[in-house]
Amino acid sequence: MQALNNAFVQFFNFILRSVNLVVADKNYSYGLAIILMTVIIRIILLPLNIKQTRSSVVMSEMQPEVKKLQEKYKNNPQKSQEEIMKLYKEKGANPLSGCLPLLIQWPIFIALYYAFNNISGIDGVHFLWIKNLASRDMFLAILSGLTTYLSGALMAVNNDSAQAKQTSTMNIGMSIFMTVMSWSLKSALVLYWVVNNLIQIAQTVVMKKMDKKKVDKKKASES
Repeated sequence: MQALNNAFVQFFNFILRSVNLVVADKNYSYGLAIILMTVIIRIILLPLNIKQTRSSVVMSEMQPEVKKLQEKYKNNPQKSQEEIMKLYKEKGANPLSGCLPLLIQWPIFIALYYAFNNISGIDGVHFLWIKNLASRDMFLAILSGLTTYLSGALMAVNNDSAQAKQTSTMNIGMSIFMTVMSWSLKSALVLYWVVNNLIQIAQTVVMKKMDKKKVDKKKASES
């Protein structure tokens, strides 16, 4: 973990030096470096996030078939679960795929926590409305919670099943947790999280629209 932490410190310093070649004012360069670093990390994780988003879209489209199976085997929960899992496999959907990006994001988040605590010169730097990237910001903490909720809500499967309700409850809990935690963290780290969420939201919206067009085109060709 120490090696990962040090790697992120060096990674950020490299990006910051590159940004400084174009923008010398540190009140802009630090914030822009954080945003650029977030974009680069998102690009690296893009294949995984695309797979996650597509799996979520497929699962949403499958819900009428899932409900039919649940109704058909309502007196045999085990058989119902087996048939549903078989359907997921046939359609290429993974109910656990939504957890994978979050599991990967946490080590990155922890490494960046270490990085921003060990990067010199960040104290006293302001960016946009943020007065100090090395201290906390209430509005940024609220944005952290809101964007976390929206990101999770867009990925959620839309139905009235117990699993969907549980996922919704977990999403609300995670959003509250991120709001509270962000209030105690340096704004530099929270800025990364907010930008990361905004990119995820935009990616999900675009991919859902693209997949919907594909489905509509396929239905039109079959009719």
